Formats: sequence, C-alpha cells, structure tokens
Amino acid sequence: MSIVEHIHVRVSIPRIFFWKISLFFLALSASAFGQETSEFSDRTFVNIRRVDPTILIELRYAGSDNSTHRPLYPASMPAMVRFNVAQRLAFAQKYLKAHGYGLKIWDAYRPKAVQEKLWDAIRNNDYVADPRERHGSMHTRGAAVDATLVNANGQEVPMPTEFDNFTPAAMLYYQGPDPTIRFNLMILQKGMARAGFYGSRTEWWHFCVGNWKSYDPVPAIQLIAQTPNASL
Repeated sequence: MSIVEHIHVRVSIPRIFFWKISLFFLALSASAFGQETSEFSDRTFVNIRRVDPTILIELRYAGSDNSTHRPLYPASMPAMVRFNVAQRLAFAQKYLKAHGYGLKIWDAYRPKAVQEKLWDAIRNNDYVADPRERHGSMHTRGAAVDATLVNANGQEVPMPTEFDNFTPAAMLYYQGPDPTIRFNLMILQKGMARAGFYGSRTEWWHFCVGNWKSYDPVPAIQLIAQTPNASL
C-alpha cells in the first residue's frame, strides 16, 4: 500500500479552530522522540537544532518575507520550542527522511510582543490568535511550529501556498488540482501526525502538540546563545 493510502486526516467537529490530524504516538514517553538529553525537562526551552541539527530553519519573521513585510525578530533569532516538542519534531524528521524528505521550520517560539504586532497587522483570529485572549498563541507557549517540506537536497517542494497566505487556498485540506502538491502535503501531515502534532484548519503549515494547554504562555525568554546548541 502506498504512503498516501496510509494517511488518515479526519475532521469531525467543523467549528473547532485547531483540528485533529492524528493522535498516533501522543501517549508515548518523551524518550521515544529524538535524542536522549537528560539535562532538560520536557518543559525546557531548547533550540530545535540542539535536538536535531538536520532540521532546516528559516524563520520568516526574522526577515521581510512574511505578512508584515518587515523583520519582527532579530536576524540571529534561533528556533526555540519546549524540549518535548523538539523531540517530537526529531521523530517527524526521522520519518520524513526515511521517505526522502525533511522539515523546514518557518516559525517556532514567538514572543508576546511579536504576537501583538501580528495581531495588529491581521486582526483575524482565523489566522492569528488575539494575544489578549486567555489562551493566546500556541507559539508563545513554545508548543507550535510553522513548517514546510523539503526534498533530500534541502529544497522546498511545491505546497498549496506560500507562508502567511491568509486565503482559502491555505486550508488544511488541499482542494486544488495538482496531485504533486496534494501528495507533498499529505506526506508532511503524516510525518507530523505520527509525532503527535495537530494541524490548523486554516493554515496548512501550522502544527501544535496535543497537550499545548499544559504549557504556560511565556511573554519573553532570554536567548543566552545563538549557536546550534543554544538552549534554556
């Protein structure tokens, strides 16, 4: 059976903003995901590259290629998430690499000040979480990433839209006619689902861990290093 035939992405409650892709492996222990790094708890913020240096990083908010058309992060901003989230990304990366692909991260931890700027620019909670609401952004909790798929050479493959495309074309379920794009999106979704990530109804690139509410929002973190081994 092909990879595509194994992918099951089902939507059962159409009004929920973050929709379930899969809960496979969600209950597995942290040791099942990525490297063993005993110095960290699962709630510690780490640089994704510390856990898996093969994951490519291109933080779009560190440049102008985003919905605001200006940098919101310093150029040296590392991609930070909770340690357990990074381990899950490493698990997804392992699966994708076995099929000739890999992850590129477009966004990870997002300071509250940046979330506020995005909200001021977009003001549409179908795409950007209102930072004044109780739950706020999953990115500010270090529990979500924006990601795309790359080939074995690290080149981005065709996907439904570019990043920050706030149109119906960016929906979780691809409705276009291109079978290559459909296949690429399904491979990405399957890899992330196997690692315990949910997808977003309106943004194909957004993924969060199922237990995101267990992580408190963190308005800002001090980035003590800017190397692939940066961690907190």
